[in-house]
Amino acid sequence: MRCVFQIALFLSISYFVSATNKTVCNTGCDFNSIQTAVDNSKSGDSLFIKAGLYKESNIVIYKKSLYISGEAGTIIDTENKGYGFSVEATDIVIKNLAIKNIKVSYTKEFAGILLFKSYDFLIENITVENAFFGFLIQKSKDGIIKNNTISGEGKAEADSGNAIHLWHCENVKIVDNDVRRMRDGIYLEFGNSSYIANNYSTENMRYGLHFMFSNDNTYENNTFEANGAGVAVMFSKHIKMFSNIFKKNWGTASYGILLKEINDAELKHNIFEDNTIGINADGTNRITYTENIFKNNGYAIKVHGACYDNIYSRNNFLYNSFDLSYSGKLNSNKFENNYWSNYTGYDLDKDGIGDVPYRPVKLFSYLVNRTPESIVLLRSLFIDVIDFSEKVSPVLTPENLIDNKPLMHQVTW
Repeated sequence: MRCVFQIALFLSISYFVSATNKTVCNTGCDFNSIQTAVDNSKSGDSLFIKAGLYKESNIVIYKKSLYISGEAGTIIDTENKGYGFSVEATDIVIKNLAIKNIKVSYTKEFAGILLFKSYDFLIENITVENAFFGFLIQKSKDGIIKNNTISGEGKAEADSGNAIHLWHCENVKIVDNDVRRMRDGIYLEFGNSSYIANNYSTENMRYGLHFMFSNDNTYENNTFEANGAGVAVMFSKHIKMFSNIFKKNWGTASYGILLKEINDAELKHNIFEDNTIGINADGTNRITYTENIFKNNGYAIKVHGACYDNIYSRNNFLYNSFDLSYSGKLNSNKFENNYWSNYTGYDLDKDGIGDVPYRPVKLFSYLVNRTPESIVLLRSLFIDVIDFSEKVSPVLTPENLIDNKPLMHQVTW
């Protein structure tokens, strides 16, 4: 047994001792081509790319564990010929580079960096400009994508890809990235047990964040601003979304977040501000919405069919055109202990809870859903009268949809 251990230790030491550092530059270095440097490297080697412009594309790294870093001012121009890097390897690091001019294709997903079946990877401090796809990560796991900037110039969804795209991945951390002017800022499909935090996603054509069939993920401290729509969460379960900002996502079919067929999730400490719709929920079950702020939205929340066992508690609803739109029956959903800026009740016993229950669904929101053109009457006295009448004697709105304990003061945390 001791002999086996000594052999293993010797092989491990030999591996690291034999690893070398190679330098790439336009003149006077070990190599003047990144691909040539990769081809002449072995696992464990480090490649340092000096500042300069490198007109290379489709740099292939296959079955080699390499540490690749660039000096400030290192630019790889693919000249619209394909990928920047195409990688299938374990223990791969690519950092401190700029990659630009990724080829647009209607048949292939060209990216600044493609990782396929890659494990224990780090992509850090990469700038991708004029991107088709920024990073395309497939069938990979245990990686970090950190502090990168990705931007595109596509004019339509068809000629624009996603900034960070994960497919069949697991345990990936996506943190501190700036993504803009792409189709989707961050996209996950079959991406489980991932952590997405402190990203800024803006001006993307479709979604700031879009994920489908992706379970056990946490999203926190991200900002999704001025996208076609903020976030789409679809066909997933066990999702935690904490302390995110959804703002200025405006459009005829836009929202801060779309929840479609989601089960067993938690939304807490998020801010929904200046969106057409704050939350659009359809087919959601066992979701808790706690201590979120809904401010200056067209609709704070729209609830569609097949929603059960959802709890809305201790949220602040501030100056929305409509706090709540509801289709169908209340089912087993619960609204309690929320603050509503439109609440006009009183608190005689001074316990901080209104003595009169609050009905958050207005008759006018029901009318607008049936006849969108009627929105032009929003500020008229006639609408105030019919809303008051419906509140006193509900006929068309759900009679049992009531916050029995409305708060008199905004929730703080």
